[in-house]
Amino acid sequence: MLLNETVNAQIIALAEKINTNSGVGFKMSDIKNKKIGIIGLGYVGLPLAVEFGKQYETVGFDINAERIQELCSGKDSTLEVTHEELKQATKIHYTNDLEETRSCSIYIVTVPTPVDKAKIPDLTPLIKASEAVGTVLSAGDIVIYESTVYPGATEEVCIPILEQQSGLTFNKDFFAGYSPERINPGDKEHRVTNILKVTSGSTPETAETVDALYKSIITAGTHLASSIRVAEAAKVIENTQRDVNIALINELSLIFDLLGIDTLEVLEAAGTKWNFLPFRPGLVGGHCIGVDPYYLTYKAQEVGYHPQVILSGRHINDGMGAYVASQVIKMMTQHRIHVVDANILVMGLTFKENCPDLRNTRVVDIINEFASYHANIDVYDPWVDTAEAEIEYGIAPISEPELGHYDAIVLAVGHDQFLSLGVEGIRKLGAENHILYDVKSLLPKESVDGRL
Repeated sequence: MLLNETVNAQIIALAEKINTNSGVGFKMSDIKNKKIGIIGLGYVGLPLAVEFGKQYETVGFDINAERIQELCSGKDSTLEVTHEELKQATKIHYTNDLEETRSCSIYIVTVPTPVDKAKIPDLTPLIKASEAVGTVLSAGDIVIYESTVYPGATEEVCIPILEQQSGLTFNKDFFAGYSPERINPGDKEHRVTNILKVTSGSTPETAETVDALYKSIITAGTHLASSIRVAEAAKVIENTQRDVNIALINELSLIFDLLGIDTLEVLEAAGTKWNFLPFRPGLVGGHCIGVDPYYLTYKAQEVGYHPQVILSGRHINDGMGAYVASQVIKMMTQHRIHVVDANILVMGLTFKENCPDLRNTRVVDIINEFASYHANIDVYDPWVDTAEAEIEYGIAPISEPELGHYDAIVLAVGHDQFLSLGVEGIRKLGAENHILYDVKSLLPKESVDGRL
């Protein structure tokens, strides 16, 4: 009997040791008592911080002091969160002082992950955020990443930085998770709470904790992936799939133009089949679709595989801005309008309609192509912050276009303000002899000179 008691005691001790070394620093039932730190308060971080701030003690951190000041005043310049929604997050504190996050037990990193001019992933924001979190990390904490990365980046790039900065050991002293963001800027229907969330963790216990945390605010539910790498891969292919599909339609548009066939009419006819996918030609920009494929192809090439379909799609989509400009220039020439010193109006600069997001907008490709012909270009976009446009692209949008002034007008973004003008209102901006090109194919075919 004594022997059995000894064996039982050893088994219990071993189980406790296993749980201590492989679990998280706190139980799922303790989540409500833990403070959450959101690192980065942009299009992704702020909506997330607001939702957590309704239920949990939350610290919203951003290095931009002006951003913190506007949020404290109840304003969101990204227009993703309303004044009323900001007021509902009664448990949140905004700061640009990293030390104020030290009391947090869960850190969620939501910084951007762009590509550089050579289309190589730029992990600088992610690295700097990891360095910052590492300096305030404590034993038992969990760090969750939401930024889009290639499979393996969290554990290969971020975790070593956290270990180095904190002096703690991964999966012993602190733990990690990955839950890719699915924010769609400007979309008031698909919000953070009603978009199903993929979750993952560095240990089974951590994964369960991360999943439970998100499940507490995501009404649409969660999908628990088997590993961080699977969750990373899932995110990066979501937009890669869309990119490739749009590239196909863009290539078809190029072909149909040479054949003298209207692309939209073809797509409408093909769309009568029940399983035809309703993609449309256009510019592919923004923080996701035009960027994420390069993260996947970068990693693929690193392991010795050269992607063909994905990179071909990217090549086609990256060239659509120049193609639009060339089409407009061709039409101007046909109408005996001199391109050099011509007055051209580009309507819209954001990467999509009805939002102020300028990240990776491909409208700049149209503008740059016109500029190479020494045309005079006015860019009009009532959604854009003028200072931001000048800083990001060296473009100073005008406050209002001049009536009867333009030799060519390009409707590049489908803002409601532009559509409310109608064809007649837009045409009034043009000179007596001018070209109207509809990139988004929003206006009636017979009312424009060209469209994708």
